[in-house]
Amino acid sequence: DEIFVDTDARADYVETMRYLKLLGIPITINISSYSDYYLGSSVIKKISDFTFVTSAITIVRFRQIVLKRLMDISIALVGIFLTGIVALIIAPIVKKESPGPLLFKQIRVGKYGKKFYIYKFRSMYMDAEKRKKELLSQNDLDTHLMFKMENDPRIFPFGQKLRDWSLDELPQFINVLKGDMSVVGTRPPTLDEYKKYEIHHFKRLATKPGITGLWQVSGRNNITDFEEVVSLDLKYIQNWSIGQDIKIIAKTFAVVLKREGSR
Repeated sequence: DEIFVDTDARADYVETMRYLKLLGIPITINISSYSDYYLGSSVIKKISDFTFVTSAITIVRFRQIVLKRLMDISIALVGIFLTGIVALIIAPIVKKESPGPLLFKQIRVGKYGKKFYIYKFRSMYMDAEKRKKELLSQNDLDTHLMFKMENDPRIFPFGQKLRDWSLDELPQFINVLKGDMSVVGTRPPTLDEYKKYEIHHFKRLATKPGITGLWQVSGRNNITDFEEVVSLDLKYIQNWSIGQDIKIIAKTFAVVLKREGSR
């Protein structure tokens, strides 16, 4: 009729709670001896004489956050070194095909709506932002919330090669080191895209944006429905773990080597 979980049965309950919830059996948990008790997407905290319940899309322990940040910093340091080498090689070619700065920066929206400048190697002509308005009608995606276009005329020839190999993304390791982004996360929207969001889209911003993510390794160029992008982002957030991040990073290398980069 009912499951009672005593203080010494916590481990057994964690292993079986998914099945107990599926069965719909009422569950009572003794939390008197715990300061923090993690329960799926909620955590019960006892502070002094008060007991609180916190709910979120997913609950992450502090040590997991620290481990993810340490992994980000380690990878970012290697990535920035690689970025410097690539910059020395490509700078003369970029400037020859399209005079102007090597780095491109743009305002993006990060975790909980925080604005930051994202850095990339420039792959488009200098007037690309102005010309975007003229090309919106040719958007390959079934939405006004993201823009992708086959054979985008704003991209200069060598810039397309940078995109094919995802080399234009390398300067984002600077954003990772600064803490605005993570190596793995969700795609950071532009300010214009963010302003057009419907209320359920804001869940995407419950975590730091990433250089790569579940959407990027799930056939991104074949996905034309923005709601599917949102669904993949929420799946990543709800099931987040360090192990999942490592798998996505490994899959990213495979995607890049197959030249399934961004358009």
